Amino acid sequence: MQMQASKQDPLTFSKMAGGGNDFVIIDNRSGRIGDAESLTRRICTPHLSVGADGLILIENTNRATFRMRYLNADGSPADFCANGTRCAARFAYVNVIAPKRMTIETGAGIIGAEVSDGGHVTLSLQPPHSFVADRPLRVGETVVRGSSIIVGVPHYILFLRDELWSQDIVPLGRALRMHPDLQPAGANINFVVVRDANAIEVRTYERGVEAETLSCGSGVVASAVTSALFGKTTSPVKVLTRSGITLEVSFTLDGGTPRGVQLRGDARVVYRATMTPETVEGFDPEWVRNPAENVVC
Repeated sequence: MQMQASKQDPLTFSKMAGGGNDFVIIDNRSGRIGDAESLTRRICTPHLSVGADGLILIENTNRATFRMRYLNADGSPADFCANGTRCAARFAYVNVIAPKRMTIETGAGIIGAEVSDGGHVTLSLQPPHSFVADRPLRVGETVVRGSSIIVGVPHYILFLRDELWSQDIVPLGRALRMHPDLQPAGANINFVVVRDANAIEVRTYERGVEAETLSCGSGVVASAVTSALFGKTTSPVKVLTRSGITLEVSFTLDGGTPRGVQLRGDARVVYRATMTPETVEGFDPEWVRNPAENVVC
């Protein structure tokens, strides 16, 4: 792995959180980050390093105010992360990289963002697309009936009638995320309960993290828009996430096509620090994640 920092030349970063998703954010406009995938797997490993759901690199571009490159905790690149984009916007504003209103280049297109005085950020998203209302998937002896939609990245949505918070969503979430019919990319799996015409609750099993996260911004949007497409909700929709934080999604439905989609929520600066060599050296992140798969017989 290319060395990212040394005692003579420390690498500064910010730890930020949006809706319960936490991220390491680095200003990479100088291009000093070489092997971003390897760095991500190490720095996102909890207990042995900073720990985070993903790494965000702020980079130069001619197409927008700046470019945001996002990598999941396992080092895999993702086209879009809504909670991460909100954090990137506030990071750029706080560090005088961008004004309050800005545009951000992502793998899913150009995203508009506006930072409020209270630290909240509103995103103006590309329209969700590729909606499939009924997409049954067989898991063992059971057929699960859900919907799929792309909000920058693929999502699969399941509506539940029962209480959401007491359930263990991980086994089914993992099985669906790896389902052959959703490959090769897989999908984020969202479990949704509708409370009323303007309020839903969502839990998400996220690909790349391979676990439930406290929030998934694009999953929140996917769930709110899908609820509206089924006539269960109308804009704006308040979405309670696993973190206990509520995000707000607003949009219009133009002949069944969602447009003008916005996501508003928090973007918290947790702390700022410098990365030491020990942050990224001295341990094997693959072993930490799954020792059984890394034993050499």
